[in-house]
Formats: sequence, structure tokens, C-alpha cells
Amino acid sequence: MSTLALAGWPAHGRTLFPGVVASGVVAAAATFLSQHYSAPVMLFALLLGMAMNFLSQGDGDQKPSSAAGIDFTAKHVLRLGVALLGLRITADQVMALGWQPMAMVVLAVALTIVCGIVLARLMGFQMFFGLLTGGAVAICGASAALALSAGMPNHPRKEQATLFTVIGVSTLSTLAMVLYPMVTNALGMDAVTSALFIGGTIHDVAQVVGAGYSLSPEAGDAATLVKLMRVAMLLPVIAVAAWLVRRHQLAQGEAGTGARPPLLPWFAVAFAVLVAVNSMGWLPAAMVNVGKGASQWCLIASMAAIGMKTHLKDILTVGWKPVVLMLLETVFLAALFSGMLSV
Repeated sequence: MSTLALAGWPAHGRTLFPGVVASGVVAAAATFLSQHYSAPVMLFALLLGMAMNFLSQGDGDQKPSSAAGIDFTAKHVLRLGVALLGLRITADQVMALGWQPMAMVVLAVALTIVCGIVLARLMGFQMFFGLLTGGAVAICGASAALALSAGMPNHPRKEQATLFTVIGVSTLSTLAMVLYPMVTNALGMDAVTSALFIGGTIHDVAQVVGAGYSLSPEAGDAATLVKLMRVAMLLPVIAVAAWLVRRHQLAQGEAGTGARPPLLPWFAVAFAVLVAVNSMGWLPAAMVNVGKGASQWCLIASMAAIGMKTHLKDILTVGWKPVVLMLLETVFLAALFSGMLSV
């Protein structure tokens, strides 16, 4: 890294500081309320964050000074928190889940994407829009949407489709985080089944963490593990998407160009590495406990930041058909996973 790049870090830190501190203050308030009212800390963080929405939304192009730090917390601090969750999970827990969850994840991801493509064609959209929305719902929400969009062929409305998918999947994921724990209780699911359902159906990692740990620490661990299995499916899905794009470009007589993002997000790799290291017993107990505490704080702060960034009114700017498409994909995934768990 150059000296010039290093010199820019203090200024960059000053830009991020207000938003990061605001997220931390909301996280502390959420923790206080959770401890005193025995309610899920992630839900408190989300609701308090939404009440502080003005900290990330300015007038016109003018953003508040805290906007950059809030965005940083919602993205990068979240990923650090998820990576550190690897310290909560060992190989023994993975073995205890068995091969069935992985088989269910593979089947659910494949069928949800196929469902998205079929529904998109029936509604008059291109196949690639169904792949984009279906992949976002089936794998890992906004991250999958951005990764898949980067490798798709150019289209005049590609950016609008990508933006809608990110907003839609984030909104649906937030709603699922609140509703699915109640659904699992209403259906009488035990802790393991509830964790598998939440990890296998909620779109974004943050909301899986929020819903899972709102039930219990054990359910949160298992739900996160199942969710990371879904994140790993990004690799084969992007490979299939690249093959479909090449076929499309050959049919259109186009040359396939353009760089694509890494196939797997770094936090998923870091999560797996920490699980492996923790399973080997190489880390002192004190270090593991510090890492667990840091992970919890990172996740609460990022949840607060996500609440601050949530603008539900944005989804009203698109037509009803894309909304119905993503809603049907979400319902299909939930019904499919529920059915597999009941077999």
C-alpha cells in the first residue's frame, strides 16, 4: 500500500466516525432495553435505528455527516461480525446437523431460482430478471443480487432492476426477520427445526442472525451455519449464470466482457477459517470469549445501521409486478423449506 493511500486514512476515519458512533450509541441503547425488558436485542436495534432514519437520509444530494459511517457499519462492520461468529461454532456442531441440511439447501436454492425464472417469463420479464431476483431470495439477499448483476448482460434497465432487487430483498428480509420467529412458534417447531427454517429461508445474513438469536443462542448458531451454506451456493450459481450469459451473448453475436466480483464473499471464507481454527482448540478461551463479545457488538451496531438506512417508501416507486414476483419467490422458498422439514 502506498504512502499516499496510508495518508488518506485519518481523513477517511474522520468521515466515518460520526456514523459509526451513532450506530454504537443505538446499539448500546438497544442492549440496555433488551436487558431490562427481556426482548430481542436485534429487534430493538432495528426499531431504534428506523426511528433514527434521518441520520442517513438528507435533502436531495446533500447527505448528513453521519451517512458514510452508517453505511460503513451496515456493510463492513456487519461482515466482520458475521466472520467472528465462526468462534461460536465448531466442527462438532456441523457434524451434529448431518448431511440433510446441506441437501435441503442445495435443493431449495435450485428450485427457488427455477421458480423465479419461470414466474418472470410468465409475467413478461426477461429470464435474467428471474435469475437475479430468484438468486437474491435463494442465496444471500443483496450480496447475491449485486454479484449476479455484475455478470449479467447489459440492458437499458439493468441498473433499475438491480436497485429494485436490492431494495425488495432487503425489505422482505427485514419483514421475515420479525415474522418468521413468530411463525416457527405458531407451528410448534422445536429449536433445531426453527433454526433450520430461519437459516434456510430468510434472505440476508444480518436478518438471519437477528431472527436466529432472538430465539436462543443455540438457534442463532445453527441458523447462521445453515445461512452460510446458502452463501456458499453463490459459487455454483454464478458459474451457471456465467454459462447462461455466454449462451445469450453467442446468440446475440456479442463478445463477453466485463470483470466479475469474487465468487465468495470474504466474510464467508473468514467464518469457515475461524470455525476450523476454533474446532482445533488452538485459540485460548479468553480470546474466544473476546471474539464472541466483539461479534455480538458488531452485529447489534450493524443492525442499528441497517435500520437507519431502511427507506421502505422506495419500494413504492416500482410497479406491482416485480413486487409480486419477489413476494411469490419468498413464499415459495418458505413453503418449500417448511415442507422438507416436515417430511
